[in-house]
Amino acid sequence: MADVKKIATRMGYGAALRELGALHDNIVVFDADLAGSTQTATFGKAFPDRHFNCGIAEGNMMAAAAGAASMGMVAFASSFAMFAAGRAYEQVRNSIGYTQLNVKIGASHGGISVGEDGASHQCLEDYALMRSIPGMVVMSPADEVEARAMVKAAYEHQGPVYMRFGRSPVPVFHDEETFRFEIGRGEVMREGTDIAIIANGLLVAEAVEAGELLAAQGIHARIINMATVKPLDETLVRKAAEECGRILTCEEHSVIGGLGDAVCSFLSETRPTPVKRIGTPDVFGHSGPAGELLRQFGLCAEHIAETARRFLQG
Repeated sequence: MADVKKIATRMGYGAALRELGALHDNIVVFDADLAGSTQTATFGKAFPDRHFNCGIAEGNMMAAAAGAASMGMVAFASSFAMFAAGRAYEQVRNSIGYTQLNVKIGASHGGISVGEDGASHQCLEDYALMRSIPGMVVMSPADEVEARAMVKAAYEHQGPVYMRFGRSPVPVFHDEETFRFEIGRGEVMREGTDIAIIANGLLVAEAVEAGELLAAQGIHARIINMATVKPLDETLVRKAAEECGRILTCEEHSVIGGLGDAVCSFLSETRPTPVKRIGTPDVFGHSGPAGELLRQFGLCAEHIAETARRFLQG
C-alpha cells in the first residue's frame, strides 16, 4: 500500500460540504472555532452566510444546529469527536436525538491517532455514547472517497447522524467513479472463508494489509469494511459468521461499546460465534506520534494478522 495516495477523511468531509452547499441552499454549517481542523472552512469560504462559528461552546453549537433544523434546514455541526460527542452529549441527546431533528454531526480527530494531543483529545468512547441515543446513525469512513459519499448520504437521510473523521492521512482505495455508499450496508474488501475481519475507519486499511499478510501464510481472511456501526449490517455479519466461523473486529475505539460490541451483541442473540475484539483496552490513551500509538495499542496490520493467526489455532 506504499504507493497508494493517502488523504485524511476529514478532507472528504470538507469537500463534500462544499459540493452539497452548491446544490442545496437549505444546508447550514456550524463550527466550534475549529473550522480549519474540521475542514468546514472550505464551506465557509464558499458560503459565508451559511457558516457559523459558535466559538468554543459546543453545547450551544448543538442547540443552535437543532434550532436551524427545527426550521427546516439541514444542519451540519462540527468539532473534534471529544467535544462533539463528549462535551456536548446532553444537547446532542436532548435537543437532537430526542427530537429526531435533521442534524448531522461531523466529528473530526477521533481516536488514538490524534497523537500528541494526548488523552484529553483522544476520544475512544464516541461510538458508545452515540450508539446509545435512540435513532442516531453512527458511521466512520475508511477513506476520503467514502467520507464524501457518506456525507452526501447523511444529507439525504432524515434524522440525526454522527460521523467520525480522522486527522491522519489514510490510503484511498475506493474509485469515486464507481463507489456507491449506503447507510447500514457493509462492504467486502477481500474474500475469504477462514476468518472474517470486520473493521471501520482507519483500521480498514490495516485490516486489508493484514489480509495480505495472512494470505502469504495460507490463511484466507474475509475483510469487511463496516463503515456504519449503527444500524449494523446484520445480514453481512451473519453471513460472515456462517461462512467463516470466526470473527475478528478492529476499531480505533475502546473495546467497550463500539463496533466489536455491536457485532457481539447481534451474534450472541442470533448465531453464537467465536469473536475477538481489537481496539483500545479499558484505559485512556496518552501523548505520542500517531503511528507509534497505533502500534503500541495493537491497532496495526501486524498485530491484526498475528491475532487472527492465534485465534485460528485455538
